[in-house]
Amino acid sequence: MREGTELEDTCGYSNPATIAKNLDLITSHCVARSSSSSLLDSLSSISTLASSRVSLIQERDNFLSLRKKLSAEVGKAMKVGEKDRGDTLKAEAASAGESADEASKKLEEVDDIINGLTPTIPNLLNDQVPPGKSEDDNVVVSTWGDVEALPKELGWGPSFTPLWHDDVALSLNGWESTRAVRMSGSRFVALSGAVAQLERALGQFFLDLALARGYTEVSVPTVVSRSALEGTGQLPKFEEDLFKVDGNTHKCNGEDAFLIPTAEVPLTNMLAGEILEEKELPVKYVALTNCYRAEAGSYGRDTRGLVRTHQFGKVELVKVTSPSQSAAEHLELVEDAEECLKQLNLPYRKVLLCAGDIGFGAEVCYDLEVWLPGQGEWREISSCSNTGDFQSRRMGLRYRGKQEGKKKAKPRLCHTMNGSGLAVGRALVAVLENYQCEDGTVRVPEVLRRYMGGKEVLGEGTKK
Repeated sequence: MREGTELEDTCGYSNPATIAKNLDLITSHCVARSSSSSLLDSLSSISTLASSRVSLIQERDNFLSLRKKLSAEVGKAMKVGEKDRGDTLKAEAASAGESADEASKKLEEVDDIINGLTPTIPNLLNDQVPPGKSEDDNVVVSTWGDVEALPKELGWGPSFTPLWHDDVALSLNGWESTRAVRMSGSRFVALSGAVAQLERALGQFFLDLALARGYTEVSVPTVVSRSALEGTGQLPKFEEDLFKVDGNTHKCNGEDAFLIPTAEVPLTNMLAGEILEEKELPVKYVALTNCYRAEAGSYGRDTRGLVRTHQFGKVELVKVTSPSQSAAEHLELVEDAEECLKQLNLPYRKVLLCAGDIGFGAEVCYDLEVWLPGQGEWREISSCSNTGDFQSRRMGLRYRGKQEGKKKAKPRLCHTMNGSGLAVGRALVAVLENYQCEDGTVRVPEVLRRYMGGKEVLGEGTKK
């Protein structure tokens, strides 16, 4: 795999010659990711097309050079009265021009094919990433908290079976699923009363915690252009999972418009095309937004409740840093997300994703999985990815180091990383399931009480 290595123009909108030069390396990473055979065929095609591209450029330039030379000769012939020779040279120059145009047309066709293929190539993997084909091969790095501690504190008896979060919310008169579906369709949910207030409290708590840890809060658009999604790697691969705005009614800078699948997209694109000074790094952004995912395909039981809905709230953490600080900043970002769970006193485990389960744009990724007693399993609540220079290459995000002598330092690609800190809906799921009591009430985690007017218990029999 790769650690600390930068291949110029390897991924995204890239130089096909570089792909051809590093074809074996890139192919090995794609194989490790269990990439499709069609992608592996595309890599081979790019290598072949790269050779064709070089030949066509040479052919076009040779014909252009010949036309220029012949055109000069035409003028000389006409000047000395050699009209017939001049006409012949003029015809040859025109023919050379036509041949150059034909080569240019073929070159454009090759470039179109290459530009369609290169954005489908995933990021290279870091050496930390373990081998494996699916989530079953992910590595549990650490576990925090005792899954039995809260049940004992809340007085769960041996015969008590914890409920799913939607049943808990229903008992609190805060589950409005039927009404939401009537308005918007399946996998949309509405919450009301104390449950909606608890959701809001979670989002506000996560924001305040991020601010205390040095992040800058940003309010961002939730409708973005195709280019923005291409820059962070959601497009073209994941287009079927996005909500696209009707192109007949709205455009973003003349491009297709989409609802954001994560605030990672607008937060990272805030700096697209810019050259930062090294002293400005790291840039640390946080935003609380609604996110939208079509979630193409069936997920069985995940269609129940708040685990996987089309609209969900998320507090997103994004960092932009230099390559030398990238690994350390990534680990700190993971710790920032972990701190949310620790302060909520929710048991969780940190998991290092294997090559076959890691995201398209990530070079290394840790998932945080929270314990859900109602479902009796660990579920992902945060995914913290370091994308290296994968996104910055696509969006032209660079930084300039310290000036050396009289010469300005050459701009270098930044590293970007992101993580949920946290997914608000899934955090609500975890609180409802972990803090439920046998009498149908829910204990409010201590850190959330100041956001809920001092409430300590939700439901009948509330005690203050």
